[in-house]
Amino acid sequence: TAVEFALVAAPFLFLMGAIFELAILFLAGQVLDTATADAARLIRTGQAQQAAMTAAQFKTQVCNRLYVLFDCNNVYVESKVYSSFGSIGSLSNYSAYRDTSGNFDPTKVTSYQPGNGSAIVVVRVFYNYPVLFKKMLWDETSAPGGKILITGVAAFRNEPFPWTYP
Repeated sequence: TAVEFALVAAPFLFLMGAIFELAILFLAGQVLDTATADAARLIRTGQAQQAAMTAAQFKTQVCNRLYVLFDCNNVYVESKVYSSFGSIGSLSNYSAYRDTSGNFDPTKVTSYQPGNGSAIVVVRVFYNYPVLFKKMLWDETSAPGGKILITGVAAFRNEPFPWTYP
């Protein structure tokens, strides 16, 4: 009857919406990881260095691989050179990229160092993904400001190419 449907419809629609949002979020994370790995290959093989690719040009390469799930104005790319794989450390909650309120702070994403041949490089791509069910599924610590920070990371040693980055 209509009364029974009214009682069951709201929780059912909420559950379906939550499942759909989680599926889209997982898809977005996978797309971001794949785009990061694909674009990082330009650095790893020396193509970015040989073309003297700027940070904006590298970001465009990442964005070209992100499809329609992302607003490229809110994608932030960082590339850093490290002396060893052990010196990379851990960024378990990415607190180095957050402000005092726990929100992602894009002004802290400042580095673009593709490195020279045989350098150890970490490429990180950040995106603050807006969520719809922010009050029902996520608390303020996991989704400050109604957005979830998703990241793509690629750590590698550059191939031993002979050219250097300007």
